[in-house]
Amino acid sequence: MGRRVMILAAGVGSGHNMAASAVQAGLDGLAPDDEVRRLDILETTNELFNRLYDDAYFQLVAQVPWLVGWGYDNADPPFKLAASPLKWLEQLNTVTFVRELRDYNPDVVICTHFLPARLVSLMIARKQLRATLTVVTTDYDFQGLWLTSPFHHFFAAREETGRYLASIGIPEDRVSAPGIPVRSGLADPVDEAAVRAEFGLRPGVPVVLISAGAAGGSYTTQVVRQALRMSHPFQAVIVCGRNAELKAEIELLVAAAGREDDIVVLGFTDRMADLMRVSSLFVGKPGGLSSSECMAAGLPMVLVNPIPGQEVRNADYLLESGAAVRCNYATTVGYKIDQLLADSSRLQRMAAAARQVGRPDAGHRVATTSLACGPEPLWISRDAQRSMMQSVEDGVAALDAEGDRRLRTLRAPETGESVALVTEAELEVLGVREWSRSVQLVGTRLNALRWQPENFDLASTGRWLLDHRDERTLDVLAPGERLLTP
Repeated sequence: MGRRVMILAAGVGSGHNMAASAVQAGLDGLAPDDEVRRLDILETTNELFNRLYDDAYFQLVAQVPWLVGWGYDNADPPFKLAASPLKWLEQLNTVTFVRELRDYNPDVVICTHFLPARLVSLMIARKQLRATLTVVTTDYDFQGLWLTSPFHHFFAAREETGRYLASIGIPEDRVSAPGIPVRSGLADPVDEAAVRAEFGLRPGVPVVLISAGAAGGSYTTQVVRQALRMSHPFQAVIVCGRNAELKAEIELLVAAAGREDDIVVLGFTDRMADLMRVSSLFVGKPGGLSSSECMAAGLPMVLVNPIPGQEVRNADYLLESGAAVRCNYATTVGYKIDQLLADSSRLQRMAAAARQVGRPDAGHRVATTSLACGPEPLWISRDAQRSMMQSVEDGVAALDAEGDRRLRTLRAPETGESVALVTEAELEVLGVREWSRSVQLVGTRLNALRWQPENFDLASTGRWLLDHRDERTLDVLAPGERLLTP
């Protein structure tokens, strides 16, 4: 009998569930005997909590975007919200989810949103689950809400983000950067003539794909107005998502301009992979999934209305990579598109840059690594969490932290895997000095420490690492020392 695999997302927008679906597709064929389930955690919560997590967020984005950006940056240091009331609100409203997960009793859990990742991590810490936990980020930059303890593997979207995680103390063997999981087929050849014919698009004329996102962004109307005044020959496909009112409004706008032959207006469609592969340019917001899909398809982007926080950072990366341009003025979007369509060599360079950034096999790589994880997770002590948070707030790399706050990695000598992050102050209590290469954990000694309030966290960490053993010896690695398999 195979393993039970659970893929968890949260329906805040569409990206997290799309990534979860891509991971599920990546699992196909890897282990035929495994049972795989996928769940949107918000579908198990009450309507009020669901609206708080989803609808309220997008209302803030529309009405006070600066507040969303401030909140994103404020939560950037990992573990900063560990003592926040938000944690108790989440636990109170996810009782049904916890019950369902315990009933399924998975062997492998893969999370594409930080909410289920935090809850599963807590269940593992309390020994309510014996599953492995892997965390899959869905934006190009790291954000502190995603990091939890314990976990088995953390997937970053790009190499620099992986290097950043190493710089703040996460052992390198616990991080990889496969990219953001995207739907299959984006990098495969496409029958362009057939796709154009299906959507009523003429051959030889550039196609501009304008996306309002799954929810249907109102900014799309302004983009279409701008496009109607462009001078360079083009045809467009406008995807309005599930916003029927927006679709009707744009259809009237296109009809009034007499451009029905040049512009196709769609609602929600499952043909985005085909449309991306026949288009010359994508116009829309730099969400993590839409951006990574464009990159996988080699499709240059014109970025509009990025949400402060993650989308602004996504935009920065895409611009740096040469695969996108950004429109800072709502009234010059058409001009920007016109300039790009008139410069075919620049479009070709941008498409090449996009293909270089794209990771069409990310879902498969995430699935493969998740199934190969060893049983022991990485435990980050509370003291180490506080040290990491302070280092990030101070802009100091873990290597440069001073004194008792310096982080040390504990490694299992029998597997070569990192198993814990602790501070030098905690190790000193156990008699470990700066030059020490190992530490011996003894159950009786740790039990005695539990009665000392200042050492309770250390005792809990040690007891977790013992896991019913009477004693255990672990390697101690200095900051920045590479983890090598024995």
